[in-house]
Amino acid sequence: MMKFHIDWLSFYLIEQPESEDSPKLVRMTRHLNPDEYEKSELRDFLDGEFARIAKRKVEENPRSDGTPTKLGRFVLEPGHPLDSNPNYALLSRLVQADTSAESKEPCQELVQSYLRTSQVRGGVLIIVRTRLELLDERYVFILKCDFEQKTAVITDEKSLIANVQMAINAKNMKSIMYPYMIESGMNDPYHVKIHQFSHARYFEEFLRFIEYPQSVPQLVSEEVISLARQHIAFTYPEETEERLREEEAIELIAASPKRELAEKWEHETVMEAMQIITDRQPEVELKFKLDHMTIRTLLADYGSSLHIAKVNGRYLVLLEGEMLQFERGVSPVEFVKPKELAEIVREIESRGSRTGGGQTIPAVPASEQVGDTDKPPWE
Repeated sequence: MMKFHIDWLSFYLIEQPESEDSPKLVRMTRHLNPDEYEKSELRDFLDGEFARIAKRKVEENPRSDGTPTKLGRFVLEPGHPLDSNPNYALLSRLVQADTSAESKEPCQELVQSYLRTSQVRGGVLIIVRTRLELLDERYVFILKCDFEQKTAVITDEKSLIANVQMAINAKNMKSIMYPYMIESGMNDPYHVKIHQFSHARYFEEFLRFIEYPQSVPQLVSEEVISLARQHIAFTYPEETEERLREEEAIELIAASPKRELAEKWEHETVMEAMQIITDRQPEVELKFKLDHMTIRTLLADYGSSLHIAKVNGRYLVLLEGEMLQFERGVSPVEFVKPKELAEIVREIESRGSRTGGGQTIPAVPASEQVGDTDKPPWE
């Protein structure tokens, strides 16, 4: 079991002023040594948190832009050493501080820098230097708990509950861990692990000299745009007006949050581009909407388990698999005897032929159809 020994802990209560223009203030400060920490209520509050933070999984390239746990890397100018980065220099001083007395100055610098960050809410900021027991590896944890709104506690039979003005909860705790623990006993001094929720970005703003890798969707988008530009250059080797229009269309696609099917590439071209992407990122998702219906699968499924066709000017998405499984909420669809694909295509084609002048000609009533041998009992 991973267990951390506390060398020192600094506790700061950040007060949110009534006016948004007023600076945030530190109302309470405590520096605890190991014995004081063991006797304090913070021990029960933080018990197990350090191990949970250390074990929390983080991906070098997160699967989504809103991933709460990220791996930050210190920004370095070419030819400059690691200690030239201000964020690294401060975190390194905290790691090297062996006592609470030695930690006061770098902790104060960190807190003042944090208070200058915009949109910081009131709450508790905790800075801890720990050692991983048995291995004697040193780590710094920076923890932030925002104040809970409208919190109440049970008191006695008379008043029942009491309002708590300043309550904190470890459940939504934001955290920074340095150095990054690849695994027990193996550290990476070039990276910091940061955990915060998607709506709160002030930890990233606070660490201004740390960069974060692109998410998988960002990487894939850049790759697709690059392949599209290559395709245009191959298709239109000369600087023609048509090539310029295609290049402008690609720029619009790259900047647009929502896009309709462009219908520009043949299936074989799409398969080649898809293969290039999935060879590097096998788990890339493919998400799109067909009218109000949402389809979510893997990009690698296109061409094998997912197919896109067009019948009578309408799009047809075919999903192929060996099993259909339903979850909660029983529906009549679960009892259907699947039709042959050719029959469905004929129905779609005939549906288009029955449409004229903006009006749809009614289909033949079920009671008049021939060969209806599977009538339900409620008819």
